[in-house]
Amino acid sequence: MKMTYREAVRQAMHEALAADPRVFLMGEDVGKYGGTYACSKGFLEEFGPERIRDTPLSELGFVGAGIGAALGGLRPIVEVMTVN
Repeated sequence: MKMTYREAVRQAMHEALAADPRVFLMGEDVGKYGGTYACSKGFLEEFGPERIRDTPLSELGFVGAGIGAALGGLRPIVEVMTVN
């Protein structure tokens, strides 16, 4: 089955979130707007604000929070915006 890179990322994140309640997603605009490339569009409604977290514009801050969460036993997915 052919799919775009965006579709593959979206599917993988959805599968991870659905399979394990320790998985959560954090990043700039991942909740309200569905992320930079709409990979998480609709996830906020499906998984709730405890697992889909919009972050402030501070990549170092939320990457560090993701590392801390992983050390504490959670399974964070951290989306960092890129400029191409």
